[in-house]
Amino acid sequence: MRPVDLARAAGVSTQQVRNLEAAGALPAAERSVSGYRRYNERHLAALLAYTALAPGVGAPDARAIVAAVGELRVSDATQLLDAAHAALHHGRASLVEIERTLAAAVAQAPAADAPDGLRVSALARLLGVRTSALRVWEAAGLLAPAREPVTGYRVYSARDVRDARIVHTLRQSHYLFDRIQPIIDGLRRTGGSEALQEALADRRFSLNQRSAALLEGASRLWSYVELMRETGA
Repeated sequence: MRPVDLARAAGVSTQQVRNLEAAGALPAAERSVSGYRRYNERHLAALLAYTALAPGVGAPDARAIVAAVGELRVSDATQLLDAAHAALHHGRASLVEIERTLAAAVAQAPAADAPDGLRVSALARLLGVRTSALRVWEAAGLLAPAREPVTGYRVYSARDVRDARIVHTLRQSHYLFDRIQPIIDGLRRTGGSEALQEALADRRFSLNQRSAALLEGASRLWSYVELMRETGA
C-alpha cells in the first residue's frame, strides 16, 4: 500500500501516517526502488489499533502501546493498557463519590448569614485548601463572601461554605472555572442546578466513550499482536 492507501483504509491523513511512523508507532516502511514508502498489512493493523485506542487513552499512550507491540514488547503494551483501564475505573469511582458529595451539598438548606460566620482561614482548614485558593475562586466569581464593616475581613455564611465545598469537589475532578460558574449561578438563583446534572452527565458520557474505545482498541491491538506473531516480525 502507498501512504494514501493506508491513510484511506484507516480514515486518517497521509501526514498522520508519516508522523506515526516517525514516532515509532508504525513499523518502518519498506521503500521501493524509487524511494517511495510501501506499507503492508502489519502497518494497517498497527494504524487501526492506534486510531481505536487514541480516544480512550490519548494519543501519547496510544503511540506507546502500539509501538511496544511493534517491537514485540507485548507485556509492556498490556501493562500500559491495564493502567488505562485502572484510570477509567478510578474515574468512575470518583464520579460516584462526586455525585454523592454534590447531592448532599446541594440538598443542604443554607442558614441565614450569621455575624460569627467563618473567616477565610477557618474555611480553608475546613476544606483542606490554601487560603489563596479561596481568594482565586472569589476572584473568578465562584464565591462571594460578605465583609465585616469595620475590619473588612471576609465572612463566609453557610451558603458560602456550601458553594466552596462544591467548587472544591469539582476542581478536584479538573473542572474549569467556566464549567463551574453556571453550576454555582444555578444554585444561587434557584437552589438547584441543571448545569450540575449536565456536567455530571457529560462526565459519565465521556467515561463511557473512553471505555468503548478501550474495548475496540484492545480488540484491534490483539489482532496486531497475532499478525506480528504469525509473520514472525
